[in-house]
Amino acid sequence: MKLIRTVSRLLVGFLFIFSGFVKATDPMGSTFKFKDYFVAFGMDSFEGIAFSLAVLLSVMEFTVGMLVLFNVYKKSSAWLALLFMLFFTPLTLILALTNPVTDCGCFGDALILTNWETFGKNIIILGFTLIVFFTRNKEKDKSSKLTHNLFFVFSLVIALGSNIYSYRHLPFIDFRPYHIGANVQDGMMIPEGAPVDEYKSLFKYEKDGVVKEFDESNYPWQDSTWRYVDVEQIKIKEGYKAPIHDFSISNNEYGDITDQVLSDASYTFLLVSRHLSDMNRSRQKDINELASWANNQSYNFICLTASTDDEINKFKEEFAVPYEFYATDEIQLKTIIRSNPGLVLLQNGTILNKWHWRDIPKTTEIKANLAAYSITQHQTLTNKLVILSITTTLLLLIGGFLMLKSRFGTIKNR
Repeated sequence: MKLIRTVSRLLVGFLFIFSGFVKATDPMGSTFKFKDYFVAFGMDSFEGIAFSLAVLLSVMEFTVGMLVLFNVYKKSSAWLALLFMLFFTPLTLILALTNPVTDCGCFGDALILTNWETFGKNIIILGFTLIVFFTRNKEKDKSSKLTHNLFFVFSLVIALGSNIYSYRHLPFIDFRPYHIGANVQDGMMIPEGAPVDEYKSLFKYEKDGVVKEFDESNYPWQDSTWRYVDVEQIKIKEGYKAPIHDFSISNNEYGDITDQVLSDASYTFLLVSRHLSDMNRSRQKDINELASWANNQSYNFICLTASTDDEINKFKEEFAVPYEFYATDEIQLKTIIRSNPGLVLLQNGTILNKWHWRDIPKTTEIKANLAAYSITQHQTLTNKLVILSITTTLLLLIGGFLMLKSRFGTIKNR
């Protein structure tokens, strides 16, 4: 029984940690998902608390996972894990039956599951959580209260810190198809031989005032007593969908320039703003200077937005911007970059760099070789993440050692 409890504890702990961590690295992604659910269920008035709920959920999941994994506050963590599963398991069943949003978002963009797959996963995890819960009193807490408190505080700091950094800058681990190094054209390609959508035709015929439905095998196309009314195409099997789809760049003056931008061997700056009305404008002067500098270097600088023409014209007049505006699907803009505005650097369709509006570089910082500049910036961030990962691992090892020492010390004193 001890082995079963240990395996269950490890599985539940790792799952909660993973789920909470991927949400913490992308709080805006979870915010968008909450808003999608609120809109789907007619709860638009709750959109204002979507961000707070996203942060709270990620922090709670990660913290509960850490406590379960390291056997800290066993009774409390077992209760919290069980309450989580008892709430989300029936909720995911409702989502699977109604399918208001195709992707549950439970693992962010790291792992995409359908609503039915999510419900099945929750049923399995609920079973392991019940084992953890009903065996919570089998062992006494042998670690010191100080160790427990340190683990609890450490978990909160990691979860909150990840949320704060990713919100104020950009996700430090990017699971989306528009991550740095990705080629947008490659992401739009469908492999040869990939499965395609399959449809079933549903024919409607009328006879003696009665309308009946037929499929392709039995519709009465040769029977003149039946009168054709309508046909409906029903998707019966989902085909392969490219990671990047519905991406285009166009406006009324220049038309669709998507291929032109993605095949440009020079550098292209894409200023991304989902809606200009919600855009943070504190760096607009720097953005204008950067756009003018790019134009002087013969680099492209354009803005992608889902705003209306009236909003665009008003913005142009207010800020005298030296760049053109193009329309792009709002969902794609949300996926490309989480900040509003955000900046993306392209070359031959490959994403060389991305900046949150707080981090948009000034012209005095940029060198002529933008590729080298971007690589240096990205390497600096990678080095910081490596140092943070090593530090976190060492702290966990020290904490684990203290717990083991406390446990063996208790046994020895007996």
